[in-house]
Amino acid sequence: MNDKPVIDPNPKKLPDILASLPAGTPIVMLNLLRFKDKAIYKDGEADYSGREAYQKYSDVAFGKVRGVGGEMVWKGKALAGVIAPENEQWEEVLLVRYPSKEAFASMLADPEYREATRHRTAALHEARLVAMEEN
Repeated sequence: MNDKPVIDPNPKKLPDILASLPAGTPIVMLNLLRFKDKAIYKDGEADYSGREAYQKYSDVAFGKVRGVGGEMVWKGKALAGVIAPENEQWEEVLLVRYPSKEAFASMLADPEYREATRHRTAALHEARLVAMEEN
C-alpha cells in the first residue's frame, strides 16, 4: 500500500491515461472502495459516514453514467483478498461499463458530476479505478 492513500485520479496523468485507452470501444471500470468512518470535507468532518457521503456522490454519478450510455454491471461487498497483500482490504467493488472512453471523458467533464465528486473524495479512505477492455 502507498504511504498516502489514493482517492482521486491524478489530474496531470489523466489525459495521458485516457489517450492510452482504445477509442470507440466499450470500457469497464473496476472500482475498489474503502470508506472513512466519517465523511471529511475540505471544511471539516461531516455528521454522516463515508458510505452516506458516497451515496450522495452516487445519486448524481449514476445518473450521469446512464446519461452517457453507461451502466452499472455489478456491485457487491468485498469479503477477502485471496491473492492480495495482507494489509490490502476493500469494502465495496463496482463494475461500470461505458460505451467508450469518450463517453467516460464527457461524464468527467460534466459540471454537475464534477461538483458531486467532492462527496466521493470526502467519503473514501482509499480507492482504485482500473479501466478494462472486454475480450
